[in-house]
Parts: sequence; structure tokens; C-alpha cells
Amino acid sequence: MRFSEIGTRLSGQSGINDLMADLGQALAASTDHAPLMLGGGNPAHIPAMERVWEERMKEIISNPLVLRRALAIYDPPRGNPECLKSLAELLRSEFGWPVGPENIAVTPGGQTAFFLLFNLFAGRTSDAGAEGAKGRILFPLMPEYIGYADQALTPDSFTARKPTIQITGPHRFKYRIDFDHLDRLSHDPSLRGICVSRPTNPSGNVITDGEMNRLAEFAALHDLPLIVDNAYGWPFPGILFDEVSPLWTDQTIHVMSLSKFGLPGTRTAFVVGPPEVAAAIASMTAITGLANGNLGQAIAGPLIQSGEIMRLSKEVIRPYYLAKREKALTAINEFFPDEAPYFVHECGGAMFLWLWIKDSKRSSREIYEALKKRGVLIVPGEYFFFGLEDKDWPHRHECLRISFAMDDEEVREGIRIIANELFGG
Repeated sequence: MRFSEIGTRLSGQSGINDLMADLGQALAASTDHAPLMLGGGNPAHIPAMERVWEERMKEIISNPLVLRRALAIYDPPRGNPECLKSLAELLRSEFGWPVGPENIAVTPGGQTAFFLLFNLFAGRTSDAGAEGAKGRILFPLMPEYIGYADQALTPDSFTARKPTIQITGPHRFKYRIDFDHLDRLSHDPSLRGICVSRPTNPSGNVITDGEMNRLAEFAALHDLPLIVDNAYGWPFPGILFDEVSPLWTDQTIHVMSLSKFGLPGTRTAFVVGPPEVAAAIASMTAITGLANGNLGQAIAGPLIQSGEIMRLSKEVIRPYYLAKREKALTAINEFFPDEAPYFVHECGGAMFLWLWIKDSKRSSREIYEALKKRGVLIVPGEYFFFGLEDKDWPHRHECLRISFAMDDEEVREGIRIIANELFGG
């Protein structure tokens, strides 16, 4: 059998497939030989949140009408009307965003949301007078999320820009958007959108309010959508440690997910943007999947309606990950030699430490393979630098992503082994 060009691309090797395969194999391993899981993006199993899920499932099961609605009835392609209404009211009351249900569409997870959004805007345009012109999505701050890299159906639909690197302290650094380079794109007719994650997976970077405002001005000037991935940010799960503000403009499209709130298995996300975008996403969902899964909306809907989802995010989830971040950084400081040439990105949010081994003699892929043999799974950084013209930039091969979402003692032991592998001792 012969696959199509698109089929070959989607079924081939990819960073996200490698990550998920390693994660699945590791979790299937026997307890005695299971590796230390410092690689995947699975959220932590927070006891207080698991009690919430248990209670919600009991409430659903105990009510035959709610159970039937969750399991045995199709929702509209846009999503459950009550859930959409509740989310719109939450965004108005919490952030003052002028949105209604017409601004929102549900998708089966954030990964699917970005597949739909990227292919809605990127690729060959159908505008009159511009037939065949190719549009691209701009990532203004690499590195970015591994799962974006292979989602465009049209080749070369992504372009990206290197960051400026600011050393912020001993063994600490931060990425910043290079606006001088960005401004040189002002007359690029191929641009069809801008995408950032906030906080950023993999680095834990939180783009500042000033940077977001400049991106919004650029997007408005050139009539481009500014797509913001809130998988770790507002309004849930709220894993933000820096003091920054959410942004809403006529150009902004936000993607919000229940995964890092603790419900990755429900595959539920929300696209919030202009009504024409939400309507387009609903139509694409109907074509590709008929309807969305109901269970995530059934579980979280009452929490959204009551505002409890915000309290849980602020009072349970954020403090939990903040404490885990501090323990992971303490382990780094304990096990990594002070004279070693390493830097950790300022972790302003999410659940990762982004480690830069300056002038490393081994690539991140080689380090990854060596650590896997020693029973520690991390993610090699080179997967996160897609769309860059500079293929020889050494920095892209010098970084590792380390998750601190797992058991604290496992994270500590994993960091000890990483330090030993990198620096000996």
C-alpha cells in the first residue's frame, strides 16, 4: 500500500510520538525496573484534586439524566451549551473579557485545537487574487512546545525566531523576544498568525506583559491572529509563579485545557477567540470528529459555573507545583557542581526545569540516550527548536527538559543521576 504525502508525514517519526512512546513503555515497565519519569508532561496526581474527581464522578453516576447526557448523547460540535455559557461568564467576571458562548468552541484536547488552528490559518490561501500563496505561522520565541512541530498539513508552514538570552544570576538565564528581528518581518506577506505558549513548555518561560503587549500591537497592525496556549496558565490550571496579566484583544485566540488541571484523559480543551474563529473550529470538529467527548465538560462544567475551578487552581494546584519547583531547584543546587557550565531557565510557570549545558560536548539526544540506559527519562531539547533557519545554532543541542511533576524523591534521585552523568563525581 502507498500512503499519501500527508499520510506519510503524519505517520512518520516525530518528537511528540517518541516522547509519548517512551512515556507509555516506561509506565508499562515492572515496578522494580520502572525508570524515573522526568520526561513526560503528565500532570502530577494531586490528592486533593483526585478527591474532587472522585466526588464529581459519584455525582454524575448518581444522577441518571446527567450520566445519560455524559455518555449516551452527542453534544453539538461547538460543545455543551451550558458549559460554554459558564466559561464565558467566568472569563467575563474574572478577567473582564467581552466574550459570550459564541466566542468559544470545545476540541478534544489542546493538541487537536492547535492542529485545527494552524491549518485554519497556515498553508495555501484561498483569498481572491492570492491563489496559491503560502501562509505561515510565526513562533517569535524558540524553543516552543514539541507537539506543534509536525501539525501543519502544508510543509514549511512554520517560521521561528531565536530569542535573546539574558543571564539573570549564577547558573540562571531567561529567554526574551528579539523584537528587532521581529520588526524586520513587518512586510512579510506570508505571515498568517503568531503563536506563543504562556507559560512556555519546555522552558517554564513566562512572556512578560510588555512583550505580550508588543506582540498584540504587531498582530493588530498586520491583522494577524495572536494564538496563546494557556495549557499551564489562565484561567486553569493557573501554574503561574510570575506576576503577569492575561491579555485580550480583537486579534487574540486563547486555547485552554483541562489536562494540566488534572484531567488529561478526558481530552478536553476550549478555543476562545473571535466568533468567526470559534464557528470555524466547530465546523472543523464536526467534519473530523462529529462531536467532542462529553465527559470532561460533565466533570468540570459545575466547577466552572460555580467558580470553584479558579479556587482550586489558585489554592491547590499552583501551591502544589510551586513547592515541587523549589524542591527540584534545591536538588539542582545540591548535586550540580558550582563550577560546572550549566544554566537553568527562570521557571516562571509550568512543571519543567529547562537545563542548558553550555558548550556541551554531547548533543541533548546523546545525553538523553545515556540517561535512558541509567533509568532516567528526560526530553532532549533539540525537538523544541523547529522552524528556525539557523540549523547550526549550538544552543539547540545543549538543552534538556526535566519534569518535576513526579514524586519528589524520584525527581531528586533523577537529578542526582543527571548531575553524575553530566559532570561525574
